Amino acid sequence: MAILLFTDYGASDLYVGQIETMIDRYAPGVRVISLLNELPCYQVRCAAHLLAAMARTAPRGHTFLTVVQPGGGARTEGLVVRVDGRTFVGPDNGLLSVLWARGNVRTAWRITTHAPLASDSFHGRDIFAPMAAAVATGDFPNETVTPIPAPAELLSPDDLAEVIYIDHFGNAFTGLRGADLAPDRVLSIGGQGVQHARALHEAPPGQPVWYVNSIGLVEIAVPGASAAADLGLSVGQSMTWA
Repeated sequence: MAILLFTDYGASDLYVGQIETMIDRYAPGVRVISLLNELPCYQVRCAAHLLAAMARTAPRGHTFLTVVQPGGGARTEGLVVRVDGRTFVGPDNGLLSVLWARGNVRTAWRITTHAPLASDSFHGRDIFAPMAAAVATGDFPNETVTPIPAPAELLSPDDLAEVIYIDHFGNAFTGLRGADLAPDRVLSIGGQGVQHARALHEAPPGQPVWYVNSIGLVEIAVPGASAAADLGLSVGQSMTWA
């Protein structure tokens, strides 16, 4: 059993350490794994699609603490959702809605009771971290939550034809699932056509290609270079099939 952090707080800032400290207070000994703390700030829709893809590879029984705010300090209601054996704690702003819509066995709760000294600006530490600790230690459901039929903020679960994340190599993840895509399709982005390769090492040097990455998403990359720099890509940029 572990708590996985999936946030836009920044790996080198002061927020993740405070969350880990709070988890250790309420769930000492439970492993905390930083799945990703460098999500694009405020990009809830992009993060929702990336979370849905990454969650599929996590063992059942793990708990995700997820935070991406649509604006600095924006107040949103808290949720706990259990989807296909994995539990997610986070804001009801659409972040959990894509994996919710794609799931088979689903349960949701609204967080209705907060700690008396919970701040108005750091729900990740003061509301979500204690709740994730409660889930991980088996103290859940409890008196701080109320069952609900579904999250209030529901984004479309359809594939998202946009760049949703750019890694430090400059590779661009998209919100397109690649399992059923024909390899002869050409992706058009930034005015350029991008051909398919089975894997990046099979692509010609310097030529952008798309392939299905390890979490099942279409990824755009250039061997030995940054696809983001070469093609002028950014998070939220749209694409089409030529």
